[in-house]
Amino acid sequence: MKDFFKYVLATVVGIIVVGLLCTVMMVITLIGMASSTSTTSVPNDAVVVFKLDGSISERATEDPFASLLGNNALTSESMGLDDILKAIKNAKENDKVKGIYMEVGDFGGAAPATLAAVRRALVDFKTSKKFIVAYGDQYTQGAYYLCSVADSVVINPEGMLDWHGLAMQTTYYKELMDKLGVKMEIFKVGTYKSAVEPYLLNEMSEANREQITVFSGEIWNRMLSDVSKSRKLTNDKLNQLTDSGLTFLETKFYKKEKLVDKIAYCDEVPRIIANMMGSDEEDPKEAYNTITLADMAASTANEPKGTSGNIIAVYYATGDIVDSEGGGIFSSNEDMIVRPNVVKDLKELAENEDVKAVVLRVNSPGGSAYASEQIWHQVMNIKSKKPIVVSMGDYAASGGYYISCAADWIVAEPTTLTGSIGIFGTFPVASELMNKKIGLHTSTVKTNEFADFGDFSREMTEGEKQLLQGYVNRGYELFTKRCAEGRKMKQDDIKKIAEGRVWTGEHAKQIGLVDQLGSLDDAIAVAKKRAKIDEYTVLSYPAKSDLFEELLNEVSGDSYADAKLRELLGEHYNYFRSLQHLDKHGNVQAQLPYYFKFNF
Repeated sequence: MKDFFKYVLATVVGIIVVGLLCTVMMVITLIGMASSTSTTSVPNDAVVVFKLDGSISERATEDPFASLLGNNALTSESMGLDDILKAIKNAKENDKVKGIYMEVGDFGGAAPATLAAVRRALVDFKTSKKFIVAYGDQYTQGAYYLCSVADSVVINPEGMLDWHGLAMQTTYYKELMDKLGVKMEIFKVGTYKSAVEPYLLNEMSEANREQITVFSGEIWNRMLSDVSKSRKLTNDKLNQLTDSGLTFLETKFYKKEKLVDKIAYCDEVPRIIANMMGSDEEDPKEAYNTITLADMAASTANEPKGTSGNIIAVYYATGDIVDSEGGGIFSSNEDMIVRPNVVKDLKELAENEDVKAVVLRVNSPGGSAYASEQIWHQVMNIKSKKPIVVSMGDYAASGGYYISCAADWIVAEPTTLTGSIGIFGTFPVASELMNKKIGLHTSTVKTNEFADFGDFSREMTEGEKQLLQGYVNRGYELFTKRCAEGRKMKQDDIKKIAEGRVWTGEHAKQIGLVDQLGSLDDAIAVAKKRAKIDEYTVLSYPAKSDLFEELLNEVSGDSYADAKLRELLGEHYNYFRSLQHLDKHGNVQAQLPYYFKFNF
């Protein structure tokens, strides 16, 4: 009887397992079918709906359930700069598309360089003589910067237009650490390398204030110029309006000052679009068909396809530079530059004979100095075999610049934050916390002077401090040497513009740290020219997770938990990620002072 129940139980379990497998396979099949139909042809008289909602990342993350559930729009969890630019370009080139409708939702924004790239694509779209209409209940500053390019900017009668300028704020915690009884020993090179300031000071240093004042002013002036040109206002006038506190003024003021074109409710927008189409249909929605930005990105009808077999590889290096992979429910390698993975990938691209040139797309504030050196070595390996061009995104600073400096050519956005050529190390000392605050005491027996190096329960010795400072100094010498060799400059000249100082891409070009201002497409054009090829296909690396990997992530909770955490923390997400990655940066770092968060 016992065996009978055992076999029955085994059979039931087997049926459940087979049922689950069948269900998973059915879901995969359905999603595959949905994905295959997501590349539907563009309808006639199409208007592309660009929903500004959430934030814009460097590269989109695939949602394996989006198509199945009928949610094929680019939303807060799936908006990638790559998809957005591709969609706008496809819309420009497709004769069936008549215009773009930008619908502003809860837009969290993006860094200045990303916003500038999207805005430039929208300006280019208008050269096709097609229209752009924008509507918002509330325009954040980032949203208005993008939407100001529209032919008709529409705001709700009770709406709000937030245009207030740039502000940056840093939190200092030295006093808190003093109260806790923890002291951070600092080892650095670079007057402007201010990542360690929060441990040492209770307010911003003059050097840090100087660099932030300069680059934030350059970024703001660029934004002013872009909006002023679109809205036919002078920079001075727009600055004057900024200082008037217009965020809290009535919408009729916005229209009077030419910041918006129309005041209307959301349900009146279809008529505005129909009028742009030249239609007098009684039902304005009969005048046009809509297509999502995601579907437009998937439309490949007008994309050139190379038949030569030549490949220009675009390799995305995004996030903190770390020595090892993440782990845990909130970890994802998609926003980290993981040394072993990147080294392996770049080595394969160097050895792939079909790859005629590599474009390294860098969007990183830096990280581990050791990992940066290893990736630099692979960039040099590629350079010895084929052209390699760097395209800088929002950040390519410190370690991000380290891995860029050896390239044949560097292209940066005008508002890219780059440079920050400097190195620092930190070591916590918790002797006061342990001995005086909580009453813990330790005794040590050792055979050699540095046997207990790294013991944070006591003060560091002078010998230990000298060793660490010497290590950091050698790292700085190597860093500046790499930059000098890559930029064909004298090391002393590099040191004059180093010191950990952060520059905009525009300023970096003036001092020789980058070669050209432009976009990823501009970098690809340079790579094509240097590779001396006419026909080519652009392939992106590393490959995005396939459907099965995404499903496993969804089931395991990793992808879901990370997405929900990003949604919950919003603009503070990067700070959480930085703290989580601290143990993977190594003791010595080539890192931006912190994630610069512009108050958009």
